[in-house]
Amino acid sequence: MKIISLNLNGIRSATNKGVFAWLKKQSADIVCMQEIKAQQADMTTEMLNPEGYYGYFHFAEKKGYSGVGIYSKIKPDQVIEGLGGSNKEVADIDSEGRYLECQFGNLSVISLYLPSGSSGEERQAFKFSVMTRFMLHLQALIASGREVVICGDWNIAHKEVDLKNYKGNKKNSGFLPEERAWLSTLFDQVGWVDVYRKLHPNTTDECYTWWSNRGQAWAKNVGWRIDYQIATPAIAAKAVSASIYKDERFSDHAPLVIDYLS
Repeated sequence: MKIISLNLNGIRSATNKGVFAWLKKQSADIVCMQEIKAQQADMTTEMLNPEGYYGYFHFAEKKGYSGVGIYSKIKPDQVIEGLGGSNKEVADIDSEGRYLECQFGNLSVISLYLPSGSSGEERQAFKFSVMTRFMLHLQALIASGREVVICGDWNIAHKEVDLKNYKGNKKNSGFLPEERAWLSTLFDQVGWVDVYRKLHPNTTDECYTWWSNRGQAWAKNVGWRIDYQIATPAIAAKAVSASIYKDERFSDHAPLVIDYLS
């Protein structure tokens, strides 16, 4: 089972850059997308249901903003848009289109887009709030007994090896001590597995998935690893290969491709 995660930074922009031609060659079973930046009315037939796939989306209420999606070769048994349904405690998260879950038997595959806090104190406070509330959901998911793979842009680099300029970013959103500790809790205490890091435990291969559009970040490979596939232990143990595709650029993120034994 091949699963791809990719922040598109706008599905219309990524389409113009050839993402669907690339996806067709991948024969992935499931593709999780973040930052759709579109509404239902903006989507073409290809965007909604590429050949051979069922397409599902959780659009943000704000136009041209956020949004997540999943393409699947197999029709899921259930699709869950958002964290809360009618739960007002997470309405602010769901209004931004950040969570989509497809269930296939006992397997859940989730497309997730955690907020960035880089635009200022208000958004960083929102990010921390989302992290606190989402941790409760992550604890419930792992306790449910389901096998789960959560693909997405988590907007946090976990360790120093996960970004080029770690010394200069210790006080910046995405590499704050509180954010890194939250991921450590997720892995070391709650029991989730960072699948790429499991397969590349001691890597120094500069395995970044995002590069700023400022300066010469891409050319100089000044990147961050902020896109993850995080899974429950049993399915994480079935992962056999993980790669980051950088031969073509469809957005400021690179696709994360992981193969799991079926």
